[in-house]
Amino acid sequence: MKKLSRQDLEDILYGAAILGTGGGGELSDGFAMIDDALSKGKEFIMVDLDEAPQDALVCTPYMLGAISALPEEEERKYERLPRTGSPSILAAYERFEEYLGRKFYGTISCELGGSNTAASFYAAAMAGAYIIDADPAGRAVPEITHSTYYINGLPAAPIVMANEFGEAIICENVMDDARAEHIVRALAQVSRNDIAAIDHALEINEIRDAVIPGAISLAMNMGKVWREARTDGADVAEAVACQGGGIVAFRGNVSDCDWETKDGFTFGNIIIDGDGAFGGSNYHIWLKNENMTARLNGEIHATIPDLICLLDTDTGEPVTNPNYAKGQNISVVILPAPEPFTTSKGLQAFGPAYVGLDQPYRPAVSRI
Repeated sequence: MKKLSRQDLEDILYGAAILGTGGGGELSDGFAMIDDALSKGKEFIMVDLDEAPQDALVCTPYMLGAISALPEEEERKYERLPRTGSPSILAAYERFEEYLGRKFYGTISCELGGSNTAASFYAAAMAGAYIIDADPAGRAVPEITHSTYYINGLPAAPIVMANEFGEAIICENVMDDARAEHIVRALAQVSRNDIAAIDHALEINEIRDAVIPGAISLAMNMGKVWREARTDGADVAEAVACQGGGIVAFRGNVSDCDWETKDGFTFGNIIIDGDGAFGGSNYHIWLKNENMTARLNGEIHATIPDLICLLDTDTGEPVTNPNYAKGQNISVVILPAPEPFTTSKGLQAFGPAYVGLDQPYRPAVSRI
């Protein structure tokens, strides 16, 4: 059991943003939640799976939707609706406990990312519950089905959702996570592309072998290495690659980029012209919330479930989508995929076929 300090939390969120491969939400939103809880005297207590009682009830809170702004004409549709002014993730958490008639022992982050990891922490801290050192992704992912819960056939339902307008929804009898994705995504799209959801309310004995243990510690260690490299003026990309067992795949300057909000997701392209050792080459990243594919000179170089991580070469900051711009200097780090996604079931859920590629998964790191 570990009480997380403000520095621990900072390391975790930065590490999660790096491992989030562009997705998982904004760091600024994550820090706002963390600091709000700390200002209210709340504590962040992390336990590992072996410490938690077997019958302890845990849940997975998260925010779902596109990670880019809505067009102005879409924003106008929501002008007449009231705003609660209170965090929807807390409303969903409180409603879920009322619905079950039982308190949660703790929360499990749905993914690693700047704000979604924090959302899970925030719900736990505000309720006096624990943070479980595990998650079902080991990175950030665009859909509910991209998880070890789905790979292991664990039910998402019941699912409790809440939005900024004070609306709360409880979904029962949802067949599987694929159906859950359709339902929650649809509700997010009519909630200004941002809805709080909590699912997989299960006991530790049910999820023990269906999550990735130590995922939060992994993010904290990555964040610490990143922070120390940045403080020491070292090559941040090399430090991140070394810590994660990956490679610095490319460095260069963003020559072109775009993004759009569509169907509850953020889609985009980033074109990087190489410099230094990579001069004369170009790197093309396609994203769907997270960075999905990378092409070197037009040929596939990396795909999900590998982690395609971007760092601003000048500042060392992780680049979250769609916060990239022409002229930006970028370092691309490829890290190996979490092991569960490299299995047959994992690749069926979150492999090359998901992004429309008719080819087998070829790990970028082992190929170099």
